[in-house]
Amino acid sequence: MSLTVVGTMAFDEIETPFGKSGRIIGGSATYIAWAASNFVKPINQVSVIGDDFPQAELDALKNKGVALDGVQVKQGEKSFYWSGKYHMDMNTRDSLATELNVLADFKPVIPESYQGSEFLILGNLTPQVQMSVLDQLKVRPKLIVMDTMNFWMEVALDDLLKVLKKVDVLMVNDGEARQLSGEYSLVKAARKIMAMGPRYLIIKKGEHGALLFYENHVFFAPAMPLDDVYDPTGAGDTFAGGFIGHLAKTKDISFENMKTAIIVGSAMASFCVEKFGTERLREITQEDISARLEQFVQLVNFDIDLV
Repeated sequence: MSLTVVGTMAFDEIETPFGKSGRIIGGSATYIAWAASNFVKPINQVSVIGDDFPQAELDALKNKGVALDGVQVKQGEKSFYWSGKYHMDMNTRDSLATELNVLADFKPVIPESYQGSEFLILGNLTPQVQMSVLDQLKVRPKLIVMDTMNFWMEVALDDLLKVLKKVDVLMVNDGEARQLSGEYSLVKAARKIMAMGPRYLIIKKGEHGALLFYENHVFFAPAMPLDDVYDPTGAGDTFAGGFIGHLAKTKDISFENMKTAIIVGSAMASFCVEKFGTERLREITQEDISARLEQFVQLVNFDIDLV
């Protein structure tokens, strides 16, 4: 049931209307691993860090069943760092600082022990890096999920389109879907994007849930209404971790099971935003996850008498 995760492991510094985080651990691969490890083991992590990355953080991931053979440690160099400030609506943010550091010349290497992994998720990295991972795999995984962002659509569109031809599921937000497709209607945008290669498309809409597209089918999952949202950073990656974690656990990549996976992803994301960084994800138990999933069932379940 192995899952390979490719992405960033980083330092974040976040300011929201509810407070400041100070320097904390972040990165797409970190959030994906913390979420997915509740469902599947081992998780084969592929990333790069500097020698400033805390050993305690690596140990915590190991204890969750995360293999670190594919994590490069660059001695004498600093880990990727991002600082941001969220506006009152918690959907918009300003990037205050981005220091690529070790990420600037990251060349991922897939260890022999990771070969044959059945599930692969490519976190938001340059399309060239994503392609280099695919090129190293001796056996194509059962399912390849990919995340990307508007920046790569602007500066590396040709490379991005090449990667899209090789993946099964693409995850983007609604703005990115519109940018990539040139269509305002998300239904039309989905049709165009799936014609570029991915069989499935997930459009994330933050606090408004997520849409799953496959052929002529559409499924919508709401986001959990919460009393407090402290930090949306990493929620999308946590969603992705829950999504692919469920699929890897069940080994079922049908559209019907992807619907369930979307709900699982939404449930995991709802935990992530309740505290800064990965703090909440470290605390949750299987009982917490089951209870939150039950809340989702109640949220979307209704009986209706047709007139």
